[in-house]
Amino acid sequence: MPDAALGERPVLVASDVDGTLVDDAEQISARTHAALNAVRDAGSHFVLATGRPPRAVDPIAAQLDFAPLAVCANGAVLYDTGTSKVVSAALMSPELLAHVAELVYRYLPGAGFAAERVAQGEHDAATPRFAASTGYQHAWLEPETVSAEDAVVLSHPAVKLLVRQPGMTSDEMHSRIAPHLDGIADVTYATNNGLIEFHVPGVTKATGIQAAMRHLGLDVAARTAAFGDMPNDAEMLRWAGVGVAMSNAHPVALDAANLVTATNLDDGVAQILERWF
Repeated sequence: MPDAALGERPVLVASDVDGTLVDDAEQISARTHAALNAVRDAGSHFVLATGRPPRAVDPIAAQLDFAPLAVCANGAVLYDTGTSKVVSAALMSPELLAHVAELVYRYLPGAGFAAERVAQGEHDAATPRFAASTGYQHAWLEPETVSAEDAVVLSHPAVKLLVRQPGMTSDEMHSRIAPHLDGIADVTYATNNGLIEFHVPGVTKATGIQAAMRHLGLDVAARTAAFGDMPNDAEMLRWAGVGVAMSNAHPVALDAANLVTATNLDDGVAQILERWF
């Protein structure tokens, strides 16, 4: 029975992945797995909402008993994990990528670039998915990387531009460049390890969830709940009817939420879902 303290159970539940839904080994626990099945069995919808690209969402979706929609690349991509198809994508043009790069050269000298790209079918190998400038220092393993000069990395439409500056925190990078964007692009981050990510203006996980709801035939005003832990989750947590931050969350995410749950290692998502479903 729904928990009166939380209100009516949501029609749609969205969750970030890393630091929220999965543990440090990128696994969904048995308890969380059961809670997600209960969401589905009750007739509500579950959507993944992540900074990951589609190719990195498949291993997460494969752990579930159903194939959810996934809001990827911080809202820039809507991906159907059941068909491995990109439903929609908000692309940064080469001109926009070059404009952002000029600002990075000015305010974050020495930083490296990488571009995340998508194609209509995620298993179509025609378009390299991850292109990085020579010398780019990865924040995590990217086995499919194509290395090239900056001009080549910036020459193809991308769903996000990653900028890496080892030795700085993402907080510091964001504070240096965000005041100078003047609306040409949005910037966020999902780790504090010297990595920030740029998108088409107005693209957030919140807009991605709204696109998912329209695709599912749901009223975007329907009751929603969202879970997250980092600044790239903030707009989603503010927009959702119930925005839940993990207790391990970044201060920006904590400030955006109206509820705090346990850590991802303590099944924080499941602890809330069990009170509804």
